[in-house]
Amino acid sequence: MSTVVALKPVVAAATAPPRSVAAAAEPAPPPPVSHHEAAGRLRDVLRNVIPPVFGFGLLLGIWALVAMKAGAIPGPGQTWVAAVKLFADPFYRNGPNDQGIGWNVLASLQRVGIGFGVAAAIGIPMGFLLGRFNFMNRMLDPIISLLRPVSPLAWLPIGLLVFKKADPAATWTIFICSIWPMILNTAEGVRRVPQDYLNVARVLGLPETKVITRILFPAVLPYMLTGIRLSIGTAWLVIVAAEMLTGGVGIGFWVWDEWNNLKVEHIVIAIFVIGIVGLILEQMLLFLAKRFSYESR
Repeated sequence: MSTVVALKPVVAAATAPPRSVAAAAEPAPPPPVSHHEAAGRLRDVLRNVIPPVFGFGLLLGIWALVAMKAGAIPGPGQTWVAAVKLFADPFYRNGPNDQGIGWNVLASLQRVGIGFGVAAAIGIPMGFLLGRFNFMNRMLDPIISLLRPVSPLAWLPIGLLVFKKADPAATWTIFICSIWPMILNTAEGVRRVPQDYLNVARVLGLPETKVITRILFPAVLPYMLTGIRLSIGTAWLVIVAAEMLTGGVGIGFWVWDEWNNLKVEHIVIAIFVIGIVGLILEQMLLFLAKRFSYESR
């Protein structure tokens, strides 16, 4: 007896046509910014911009008032006119001692760079040694404590006596004032390295060179950069006073020369130039410090 099996019709599943590659590659549109978010961003911008604007406005107001009461001090308008003329040609050269303000700033930066570089090459390794070896710390700490409070300008006659020239004497003064913050901050950073790190290195039998390069250096880097930032600020402060005493080409000597020529407007301009250059140097080092800090990783 045969069995009849009923076959059900097979319904083919309808499939949607594939999306094109170009359509799939299109990025999703960014979500629209709500009115509340836009208002919050505007408040943040105003919070960061308005206080400095008010601060500079207050400075200009006090400056104009003082200039009005004391006729010898130029006001903001008079100083601005002099600055426009001065910076029309900041790199003129009429002789070895008659050069534009641009050349004088570059000469000062060159002296700071040389003195600061030598101080970093000596001070940072010395800081590692003082922080790593207790005997060296006890040996050199009294000497550092004795010499560190001495005014940097007190070292200038020693530099003139030894080097017989103004340029190396000014560089020597920068070196002696820059080295102490780097030594002390680097040594403090080495002392603050967790003892567990050093115990692991001892268990692994790492040589002292690898302990310094692989363990101490990454941990000490934030302290070291703080010392570098303090040193560069001190160096830029000291070079102005040192150049006033030594003469030659440099922003300090330029200020003193303008005083002898009774160009007070140029002295005020130099004050702002010195401040702006110092601010740029500090912000560059702050950027490096944030770039290599643990919080940024």
